[in-house]
Amino acid sequence: MTDAGERKPARVVVADDQTVVREGIVMLLGLLPGLEVVGSAGDGEEAVRLVAELAPDVVLMDLRMPRCDGVEATRRIRSEYPGTQVVVLTTFGDDESLFPALHAGARGYLTKDAGGDEIVRAVQSVLSGEAGLAPSVQRRLLERLSEPAPAPAPVVTEAPDGLTAREAEVLVLIAEGLSNHEIARRLHVSTATVKTHINNLFAKTGLKDRAQAVRYAYAKGLVRPQ
Repeated sequence: MTDAGERKPARVVVADDQTVVREGIVMLLGLLPGLEVVGSAGDGEEAVRLVAELAPDVVLMDLRMPRCDGVEATRRIRSEYPGTQVVVLTTFGDDESLFPALHAGARGYLTKDAGGDEIVRAVQSVLSGEAGLAPSVQRRLLERLSEPAPAPAPVVTEAPDGLTAREAEVLVLIAEGLSNHEIARRLHVSTATVKTHINNLFAKTGLKDRAQAVRYAYAKGLVRPQ
């Protein structure tokens, strides 16, 4: 039986779009016990590809990246490669970043002021089936549990003009007067994802602004007058 001292190092992929930051994290991890960096990615698409190729134990995931952000990359990795855990390592500790990432399947969440020991503990925790959360994140989760739950997202069974079900949901929430941030919270996604859905549904329907979107939602029967 292998004891803790002989345990194989955790194989890690680092995903961050800033080259200097990414290289700095890779250098730091190379000095830490119990970790082995097997690859690094400049965006979420590359992170998903590296997970498919390398089957790492953990991805240290930045959130705000081009092409595919960290939330969507986390969702894809946890869905398609469940043997790989995700620990978010980001500058942002706000609710808009935190809760979509956890809902997407991240088991750890650290901000970039975390020390090396804290990163090692978070990686070891998620590999042991526990959560690897910074203390500030744990406090925010407890605070959130005491808040009233938001209303459930609307269910759209049939969408017009080639809209996806999620795009139609976003359209209904626009018609209800919700902001992008409020829509993101209701759907448990990032505001960047909400903006992408809005751009897509505007392109498909020819809408120019939110006022037109409201009229369209009523005209198509997606929203009915109270």
